[in-house]
Amino acid sequence: MRPILHLFQSKKKPQHYQPVVLVTGCSAGLGLALAKLLHSRTEYRVIATAREKSLEKVRNHFLDDERFIVRSLDVTSEEDRIRLFDEIQKLWGGVDVLINNAGISYRAVVEHMTEKDEELQMATNYFGPMGLIRLALPHMRNTGRGKIINISSVSGMLAMPTMAAYSASKFALEGASESLWYEMRPFGVTVTLVQPGFIHSNSFKNVYHTPLSDPTRNWSGPYCDFYLNMTPFVEKMMNLSLTTPEKIAHEVLRVIKSENPPLWVPATLDAKVFYYLRRLLPRRIFLPFLYWCLPNAKNWSKEFSHRR
Repeated sequence: MRPILHLFQSKKKPQHYQPVVLVTGCSAGLGLALAKLLHSRTEYRVIATAREKSLEKVRNHFLDDERFIVRSLDVTSEEDRIRLFDEIQKLWGGVDVLINNAGISYRAVVEHMTEKDEELQMATNYFGPMGLIRLALPHMRNTGRGKIINISSVSGMLAMPTMAAYSASKFALEGASESLWYEMRPFGVTVTLVQPGFIHSNSFKNVYHTPLSDPTRNWSGPYCDFYLNMTPFVEKMMNLSLTTPEKIAHEVLRVIKSENPPLWVPATLDAKVFYYLRRLLPRRIFLPFLYWCLPNAKNWSKEFSHRR
C-alpha cells in the first residue's frame, strides 16, 4: 500500500503559459517604452504595432523573433484590425493582454473643430480601441483569463479648454471600460484604465490642429488667449514632470502581472491629485477652482466679452 501522504502530494505540471501581448502605438513615447520593456521580458510573446508610415521607427529598435514581432496597424481601419488578429490567431492562438495605447490629441476650442476632425479624434481614441477589444474578447472568454488595458488620461477624468475633442474621446473610453469591467467579471477577464497626467516627453509637439487652431495662422480673435496661454502651459507642465514614459511602462507591467488589478490606475502624481480632488471637492467649487488655476484665465478674451 502506498503511504497515505502520497495521496496529498500534488503533481505540479511545469508552467508553459506565455501570454500574448498586443501593444498599439509603439513608434514613440509610452508605446515605444512599453515595447522595449516587454522585449526584455522573455515570459511574454509580444506584437508591437504602429501605423505603416511610422513602422520603420519601430523596426529600428527590434528584430522579429520567435516571441516578438512588429506589425503595421492603423487602429482606425477595421480591415487592418481583422487582418492582424487573423495573423495572431494563426501564429499564437489569440491575444491574452490587449494594451490600447495608440492615440492622437487635437488642440482646438470646440468652435474651431470640424466634423471631420471630431471623427478622426474619436476613430483613433475610441472606435479603434473598441474594435480591437471586440476582436480580443472571444479568445479571452474561452480561456477564462485575459486583460484589457486601456491607456486613458487625466483628460478622461476632467476636461480642459482647447482639448474638448480629446477629452470626449477619453471620457467615452472610460465609460465603455467601466461597463466592460462588469461584463467581463464573470469570465475572468480584467479591465484597467491607466490614467497618466503630464509626462516628461515631447508629445506636446505632436498635437493635431484644425485650420482655425493652427498656430501658423498667428492666432487672433476671441479665442487667441486660450491658445496663447494653454499651449505654453501644457509644455511647461510636461517639462517639469518627473514622470517618464518608462515609469508609466513599468506601471503598465505591474497591471499585467497583477492577478486582479483595479479599474482605475492614476499613473502620475498630478493624476492622483486630480483623482481625489474630483471626489472630495463639491462640484460647485471644483470647476471654479480649476478655472482659477489656469494661467491668466481671469483676463482671457476680455476685449471680446459682452458680459455685463
